[in-house]
Amino acid sequence: MTDRRTQIVDEARALLEEAGPDGLTMRSLAARLGIQAPSLYKHVASKDELEVLLITEALREQGAAMHAAIDGLPRRSARRSTLTTLGAAYRTWAAAHPHLYRLATGGPLPRASLPEGLEAWAAQPLVRAAGSEARARAAWAFAHGMTILELDGRFPPGADLAQAWAAGIAALS
Repeated sequence: MTDRRTQIVDEARALLEEAGPDGLTMRSLAARLGIQAPSLYKHVASKDELEVLLITEALREQGAAMHAAIDGLPRRSARRSTLTTLGAAYRTWAAAHPHLYRLATGGPLPRASLPEGLEAWAAQPLVRAAGSEARARAAWAFAHGMTILELDGRFPPGADLAQAWAAGIAALS
């Protein structure tokens, strides 16, 4: 990626995190960069391409957080403790980047536009912890559901979410 393109992606991400998805427009991004909107298209073909670049960044970062969470754990750690560690890392990353998380996990994944192997690499820690791709998908569905409900404020006030996470992980273990 060129320096200018990296700058555009960095500013788009900052704008997304500050203003949410509705605030991320090519016009608002151009204004933030101090250029005219048509100038953006010299570096990024469309808003769709910009979103793919942001999703790529999200998968790389969240994948790195998942890999870091289990690096150093014994290969044969108890499934529940490994899933608990991954769940905490997943939840922490999503809470720190809620709009980027939503962009990366909402709607169809633009697989054909992502760097080859990125999705599989990002999923590796969960597949390892779950023991199979099918179990990893079930664990991800649980983690995503819990995360998005928490981000959207859908749990009742005072709900013990740590207990709900523990119960879900126990059911998957």
